[in-house]
Amino acid sequence: MREFVVEADGGSRGNPGPAGYGAAVSDAATGETLAEAAQFIGVATNNVAEYRGLLAGLRAAHALDPEARVAVRMDSKLVVEQMSGRWKIKHPDLKPLATEARGIFPPGRVTYEWIPRERNKHADRLANEAMDAGAKGEAWTPRGPAVAEPDGPPGDARAGAAAARAALAQGRAVPASESVESADAAQGDARAARTVASATTSSPGWSAAPDLGAPATFVLLRHGETPLTPQKRFSGSGGSDPALSEVGREQARLAAGALARRGTVQAVVASPLARTRETAGIVAARLGLDVRVDDGLRETDFGAWEGLTFGEARERYPDDLNAWLGDPEARPTGGGESFAETAERIEETRARLVAEYAGRTVLLVTHVTPIKTLLRLALGAPPESLFRMELSAASLSAVAYYADGNASVRLFNDTSHLRP
Repeated sequence: MREFVVEADGGSRGNPGPAGYGAAVSDAATGETLAEAAQFIGVATNNVAEYRGLLAGLRAAHALDPEARVAVRMDSKLVVEQMSGRWKIKHPDLKPLATEARGIFPPGRVTYEWIPRERNKHADRLANEAMDAGAKGEAWTPRGPAVAEPDGPPGDARAGAAAARAALAQGRAVPASESVESADAAQGDARAARTVASATTSSPGWSAAPDLGAPATFVLLRHGETPLTPQKRFSGSGGSDPALSEVGREQARLAAGALARRGTVQAVVASPLARTRETAGIVAARLGLDVRVDDGLRETDFGAWEGLTFGEARERYPDDLNAWLGDPEARPTGGGESFAETAERIEETRARLVAEYAGRTVLLVTHVTPIKTLLRLALGAPPESLFRMELSAASLSAVAYYADGNASVRLFNDTSHLRP
């Protein structure tokens, strides 16, 4: 089953006043814009124009594939909440529009999500073009080939592919940063093709490989610095639970700015510890999202080593530390959590969140060990690889998870947003 994303908007210059709407339909898996619609509708309210944009987007998606699933994204809280059934529709002008929108696809095939206005630029631009055309007594016409806005998490192949399409459509060279992502996308497509070929030939009776659809993408943000971070002290879930330092808060603000510019995160989930909740709160406030806390994302409990430097732990507990370095089943002194136990917890959390956020991008604000473990599991690397990764405070990594169980590491330990 195909999956589309509909972005819709409407506006009125006067409320009521001269009004217009815009809508764009894109492929959920690739981000490619498949259809655009816009129209000047005369004098109307903002809300009527927004509903008219929704109708246009749904009709365009239905024309492309009446059997598709559709994710509607709008910056109108009113329309999203009313169409989701959480708010009653009281205004008589809106009731027939909502009824018509519900009838385009069968119930359950359309989902609604509120997004900040800065993430709805495509539909907003179309609506304004339609109003501008109406002011001149003209009909809206597309200004050029439909170009997908880069839309993906840091390092995501969709963003690189969209950037390449945009460059080709506009006849410009692809900047180096975009061409790298596009190369990654091409390599990912090649890997996927090899996987599909293998699956098709090894599964008699199947005429084609299954459509894996859009992945669940985890953007992994390590919390900002605490007073313990520069001292390189063990700081897990069994210690003093320190808050961010002022340096850490600034790092969180810089990460928030980078994520806001990319505009792809749809949900924020954080570890329950103070430093992650504070980091997540700063980022979520910038993105206009709420923070959900998940205990599965907490840091490892380092037992009696909490608050110690590595050298201090080796000096006091040399046998236990050596065992811990060589055996993922070994626990820190004092009954902490082994790496094997942490991995089991992270695997369970990963499976649950992948199922919940299928086809979406979610920011996980967590710690060194959970992030390294997610990356290790995605790569199929042995437990000792945990000691071979550097993960900086407030760094970004990204992993995409597909419906067939495979994962693709898209980014690791990116700290470019922290540099001036």
